[in-house]
Amino acid sequence: MKKFRVLFAFLVIAVVLSSCKNESDNYIDPRGTDYAGSESCIECHKVQYETAFHSSHFKATAPATLENVLGNFKQNNTFIYDKNTKLVMEQRDDSLYQVLYKNGKEVEAHPYDIVFGTKHAQTSVYWKNHYTYELPVSYYKSLNSWATSPGFPANEPNFTREIAKECYACHSSNIASQFVNTSSDKITSMTMDAETFTDKRTLVYGIDCERCHGPAKEHVKTHLKFPDLKIAQNIVSFKKFTRQQKIDACALCHSGNDKMKLKSRFQFKPGDNLNDYFRATPSSSDSTHYDVHGNQLGLLSQSKCFKKSETMDCMTCHNPHENASEKLVSYSKICMSCHQETKHSEMTLKTTAGKALANNCVECHMPKQMSNAIAFQVSNTKKKSNYILRTHKIAVYPNNKK
Repeated sequence: MKKFRVLFAFLVIAVVLSSCKNESDNYIDPRGTDYAGSESCIECHKVQYETAFHSSHFKATAPATLENVLGNFKQNNTFIYDKNTKLVMEQRDDSLYQVLYKNGKEVEAHPYDIVFGTKHAQTSVYWKNHYTYELPVSYYKSLNSWATSPGFPANEPNFTREIAKECYACHSSNIASQFVNTSSDKITSMTMDAETFTDKRTLVYGIDCERCHGPAKEHVKTHLKFPDLKIAQNIVSFKKFTRQQKIDACALCHSGNDKMKLKSRFQFKPGDNLNDYFRATPSSSDSTHYDVHGNQLGLLSQSKCFKKSETMDCMTCHNPHENASEKLVSYSKICMSCHQETKHSEMTLKTTAGKALANNCVECHMPKQMSNAIAFQVSNTKKKSNYILRTHKIAVYPNNKK
């Protein structure tokens, strides 16, 4: 009888493991069966993959593991709302939480489930049912400390700000509003609001290879079968794109968020016309309100450099596989390739060394400015701070006349 029980236990375990394996094997990428996953790119594009893997694009969203979350959870990890209310960033076993205390007693605790961003700052969300909600405190590298998440109040905690599905459209490669039925290999639509309802199992973290290069399954199959092929098959080639197609691919997420949406960003494929997805409105066309955060194309489009050029696009200055370079001289070389004969004013020549003029174009002509879209407050203060980012409007600025 004892042997029978042991045999039965092993049989149950085998069935469970088999079920798990089948569920994994039957998993359907929310983008469709034509997608291979970024891992499939490593064998032939190892250098590009490893570079992109560490970029802000690739880490636009990530699982909230101990390795991915920024900030100190042991020291200087408390945000004070008032003398009776505080929020503490805590590590409990292998998980991280924001824990609310009132009068020294724990009131509620919410886990870090997903992190957004890594280069300048990082905000986080937690799952509740099929929705995600932003945690009220974020980490800012410029402060090397915690402060309110953008737009959150500093006088009371708020755990109810829902993160809309469209937010994931620029911070992830996809997340489905459907339930994946693994037993039938079919995607079954839900009756709930598709704009907000999400299935956590379908989240494709970050901006991956196929978000910009399109579905790659056939490309991978072809080149593994014929490794000597020199010309890329069945994949999007940016070299063949028109200038506008290149710009649209970047503008999908870098041209503001105030246009009328016609179709979801998730439906966009590289090479598509962005005008089929968004329509300008009077407010979105008001160039005086372009924010330094989020509407890089709008600002760049106001620049004489951009208007006069027939070839200038985002990739003239940026390699999308890498983070923006911190070496300003690298951008100056790009500027000087067209502006070799540029003459500065006598005042500028008197006050600025010639080497600085040649090596630091962007400091004067693309200065850092405050973002009106991102404001935050430090613990126990009433003063609001604005995020500082470099503008993409290339111009002669009043305080830096050349």
